[in-house]
Amino acid sequence: MGKPDLNDRLLPLWEEHRRAPFPGRFRGVDIAGVELVLLDSSVAGLVMGELSGGLDHAEVAILWACITDLDKVLPLIDDEYCRDYYARLRVLAELVAPRYIPSAT
Repeated sequence: MGKPDLNDRLLPLWEEHRRAPFPGRFRGVDIAGVELVLLDSSVAGLVMGELSGGLDHAEVAILWACITDLDKVLPLIDDEYCRDYYARLRVLAELVAPRYIPSAT
């Protein structure tokens, strides 16, 4: 049995995320210098880019910056729904990231 394709894992989680309403009371909220709406839209754009054929060098840099920001804000979010929403974004970013890790040669 072969290794599951990235899209087999990415697509269902992406569809789940697209159906989830943004945590409204966090609209316009900045945590630790990170604007939550911007972080959400950045990761969404990167996932859509990955699903449409891949990321360019600038988008890869944004992907890693988003992962850093997610790791920074997740422990600081005190609302369970919002934390789950951003944890799902973190998993989405984590699913995209391995294609963009330079190989050790």
